[in-house]
Amino acid sequence: MFTGIVQARCTVLAVEKKPGLHTLQIALTPALLEGLQTGASVANNGVCLTVTQVGHDRAFFDVMEETLKLTNLGALQAGDEVNIERSLQFGKEIGGHILSGHIHTQAKLIEVDHTNSHYDMLLELPAEWMKYVLYKGFIGINGCSLTVGDIQQNRFSLHLIPETLRLTNLGEYRPGMYFNIEIDSQTQTIVDTVERVLAQKALG
Repeated sequence: MFTGIVQARCTVLAVEKKPGLHTLQIALTPALLEGLQTGASVANNGVCLTVTQVGHDRAFFDVMEETLKLTNLGALQAGDEVNIERSLQFGKEIGGHILSGHIHTQAKLIEVDHTNSHYDMLLELPAEWMKYVLYKGFIGINGCSLTVGDIQQNRFSLHLIPETLRLTNLGEYRPGMYFNIEIDSQTQTIVDTVERVLAQKALG
């Protein structure tokens, strides 16, 4: 489990590509490497990956075929940066909202509106996922816990603060690029439950 509070953006040092499997080498800070062991879960751009090996300045992660298809990890190249969060430790402060690290879909960045006073992004989702995106609700974007802004059909806006831009890779994205999206689990459960109840009443 994760909190959606990205701890650092870290550089992809190498990508070893085999059919249906990519192995990522990610440079980690000493703080992120402290106590990290093989088998641990680490979120890379919001994707929960298992550490397969730990080096003195890096960690290794295997990304399977289904994850490569569903997320933006399949497009990573050496030199790219990913958002990193180690798994939640009980007893620690939770500043975002609970994320599982299981990506539902991707959102296309449509527009960036950047001035001295604000940094706004407009994202487009596949229409079937928009029922879970609510104004002022939570959503996971590349592993970041963010609040949804205005909604228009299958698009929604995000308003980023300077600290989010500093700590994450969101500001590096340009129109046409894709973010990993994790829908808030509570919102999904409520929406699905209401739909099921209404469907049963309609039949009965």
